[in-house]
Amino acid sequence: MVYLLLLIGFALLVFSGRILIRSSVSIARHFRLSPFVIGLTVVAIGTSAPELLVSLTGAVKGHTDLAVYNVIGSNISNILLVLAVATMILPIPVKPRTLWVNWSAMFLFSLLVFVFLIDLRFSLYEGVLIFGFLIGYIVFSVYRYRYSHPQWDAGDEKSLKMNPAILLVVISSGGLALGADLLVDNAVILAMKIGVSQRIISISLIAVGTSIPELTTSAIAAFRKQTDISIGNIIGSNIFNLGFVLGITSMVKPLKVNPMILSFDIYWLFGVALILLGMLLIPPKSMITRWKGLSMLSIYLIYLYLVLQ
Repeated sequence: MVYLLLLIGFALLVFSGRILIRSSVSIARHFRLSPFVIGLTVVAIGTSAPELLVSLTGAVKGHTDLAVYNVIGSNISNILLVLAVATMILPIPVKPRTLWVNWSAMFLFSLLVFVFLIDLRFSLYEGVLIFGFLIGYIVFSVYRYRYSHPQWDAGDEKSLKMNPAILLVVISSGGLALGADLLVDNAVILAMKIGVSQRIISISLIAVGTSIPELTTSAIAAFRKQTDISIGNIIGSNIFNLGFVLGITSMVKPLKVNPMILSFDIYWLFGVALILLGMLLIPPKSMITRWKGLSMLSIYLIYLYLVLQ
């Protein structure tokens, strides 16, 4: 039964991811927004839903380590696993201005989380503050790309009308959350049987499970040659995980974390951001090629090996 539920969860993620991409592109066409903004906002919110669900559930049940490690592990997985797979499907070009503005935002959010976790807790006020920064970043991004790039070519696929597109975004986001929930819950059941610790489960298995929506939507976007949605979804999801998931979770219940987070895990959070920057600065610049994707995937395997030690 556990294996069947795992399969159902995966199938639900794939199906919901396809619907989310199509409906999001339709919304982008309607408002003349760039695909990057859609990936950064609508798609990022939908694919961050599993992280929010897992973190909130963990915090309410008293497993606050799970709430924080899930976000950190998911952000690491998004870059070293999700982006790597998407680029191996189709190399992703990145506009220089897009890179510096949005990568810098992701790095600053990571730095803010590090400062907040120095005392090994994430308080209500810190959650409100980081959530406020997120709202400001969204407003800035939508305004900047709405007027800087009012038109774009999304291909020949017929757009959905506005109301059905919005409804499908809501339904598919729920499908992603449900699919990830099925996948994670049953994967944890299997992992617990072999005596894996909560930290290892949270930062590896659960983090990968909650990153599957990002993997699904980014891979589908790459197949559809919507590479702006791929990179926008990943950067946006990482920012949302830090500002939205940790922000809301800590407002529901202040979080206390294991001291080990400051000796190992938080540095990997910064490290993967720097790895992404390095991949974009290594020739060919502003292009994440297949060999760069393979390199990131190799680093991710090293990371998992170190976590499991």
